[in-house]
Amino acid sequence: MSVDTDTPDSDRLPPARLSYGRHTWKEISFLLANLPIALVGFVYAVASVAIGVGLSVTVIGLPLLALGLAGARGMGRAERARARGLLGVRVEEPSPLPRRHGFFPWLWAALKDPVAWRTQLYMFIRLPWGIVTFTVILVSLIVLWPVLPFISRGLSNADRAMVRGLLSPSDELERRIAELETDRGVVVDTAAADLRRIERDLHDGAQARLVALAMGLGLAKEKLLEDPEAAAAMVDEAHGEVKLALQELRDLARGIHPAVLTDRGLNAALSSIAARCTVPVKVTVDLTERPAEAIEGIAYFTVSELLQNVSKHAQARSASVEVWRREDRLLLQVRDDGRGGARLDRGTGMAGLAERLGAVDGLFVLDSPEGGPTTVTAELPWRARPTA
Repeated sequence: MSVDTDTPDSDRLPPARLSYGRHTWKEISFLLANLPIALVGFVYAVASVAIGVGLSVTVIGLPLLALGLAGARGMGRAERARARGLLGVRVEEPSPLPRRHGFFPWLWAALKDPVAWRTQLYMFIRLPWGIVTFTVILVSLIVLWPVLPFISRGLSNADRAMVRGLLSPSDELERRIAELETDRGVVVDTAAADLRRIERDLHDGAQARLVALAMGLGLAKEKLLEDPEAAAAMVDEAHGEVKLALQELRDLARGIHPAVLTDRGLNAALSSIAARCTVPVKVTVDLTERPAEAIEGIAYFTVSELLQNVSKHAQARSASVEVWRREDRLLLQVRDDGRGGARLDRGTGMAGLAERLGAVDGLFVLDSPEGGPTTVTAELPWRARPTA
């Protein structure tokens, strides 16, 4: 998911000062802990590799080496957590090893795991560095304490570089796999939430009305011979219930995928939802062809959710919707002249929109200063609609 609020880790750290702040004490504790942790990691790395390689001429050597590499993955996870908590380093977790059926496929995948080997290298080179950082920080606490914040910042920046260089996912492909796994979870959760919403709407709305309709028609059938006038009134009432049930089903179907979007495209569909907004909305769609159905549907529901936010929260007098294509991207922009102050973490549904767009390689940018205006720009990958 791409949101414009992401910034590098170093940009979030306050500058080092002569006074000892919270970040400085975290860096000092990280650097002092380097020596004992590096000692344990060094012994583990040397022992696991030496034993595994030394016994590789036997049947247990390579399996022992594979188990040692699997353990290295766990130690790398612990180091990433320590760096995340004390140094503020945000490193994506590498994707797990693919599941292999059978012993030898698992053994081969574990032996050639680049994440585990780089973690072993990280633990091997950390011992001399741990000795240096422990010694420098310990001496500086006694002798150079006035400038210790600057010393700890410089040493911890080297630690940050090591963590990013050796404990991050292997390459761009590995990072992409981790991102896609996260996006897949978002898509699954979103689909499950939509299914629950549809089930709830059917159960509480149309289903309840149809049950009441069936009961009313049953009573009318019983009174048909005894009291024809009462039966006629009950049938007339049931006719009204049928109309309401049909309207609820149409509204539900429109919420799943509106027929106007399928038949006439984004321009007509967005004009339809703009007409239902509580403020005047100007819609401009500049597309020479229609995108793929999935992208078109996401664009429609994104604008629909944003216009609902305008109606409920913005207190605006007018709004506008623009849709256009730029190379291989579909761009949406929704503006309103309301009070502004919209955020991704205030329960207006925008965080969910950002996650949905991120799940399909989209981008969601929110600009909403206090007092307005609010501008939301969304990008989606352009995929051409397949020809019939």
